[in-house]
Amino acid sequence: MKSGGHLSIWFFTGICLGVNGFLIFVTGIYETIHPPANKVVLFDLHANVWWGGILLVIGIIYSLKFSPARERKRMQIEGKS
Repeated sequence: MKSGGHLSIWFFTGICLGVNGFLIFVTGIYETIHPPANKVVLFDLHANVWWGGILLVIGIIYSLKFSPARERKRMQIEGKS
């Protein structure tokens, strides 16, 4: 890596949201297929599936929007102008 380069904190935020969203989503799918013996009151809403999916999508958007490759490309375009 070149010295003086930087990475956006939002890129790492996107990775964290994506990983956590994926784990929550997969756990929700598993619990939907294999329901627990003692269900919580609002189990039928499948909140972990919805919330995990939302976090996963937001994480992917942030990771793509603030990716190092995209920032590098933007810097090259600005440097040539």
